[in-house]
Amino acid sequence: MCAVTAQYNDELRHIEYAVEKYSQMLFRICYGILQNKADAEDALQETFLRYMLKAPLFRDSEHEKAWLIKVATNISKNMSRFNSRHAAENLDELRSIGVSDNDRDIFELIMHLPSKYKIVLDLYYIEGYKANEIAEITNVSPVAVRKRLQYGRKLLKAELERK
Repeated sequence: MCAVTAQYNDELRHIEYAVEKYSQMLFRICYGILQNKADAEDALQETFLRYMLKAPLFRDSEHEKAWLIKVATNISKNMSRFNSRHAAENLDELRSIGVSDNDRDIFELIMHLPSKYKIVLDLYYIEGYKANEIAEITNVSPVAVRKRLQYGRKLLKAELERK
């Protein structure tokens, strides 16, 4: 009985650690797709619920992080499609979602872009992933990721010139 309890406690501590470590990053990704704080919170909660129920085995922490990003992205995209007829909240909530002051300006600009560019730009510039890693996470080809980064940069430049 003690071995089962100890294993359960270890799993619980690992889940708590993952929630603490990845919540802000995943929330930003969900919010970037959904543009709605409540929906982003729901997507984040659903992501961690799947994490707990599936209890996948990971090679390392990067594999775990990539899995969580992929799940959060897919849940958010599905919610976005479902809610496509609803208006999005404005970006005034941006100050409270865990973006550092250094990243805030670029994040605000990224929020004005179409979803497919938001994801790759956030992962590339804010999270520091390489194009090949983003391709694995988002299930698109590395060429498509690089093209989205290229076009996303052009869109960001146009946004900057407007301001």
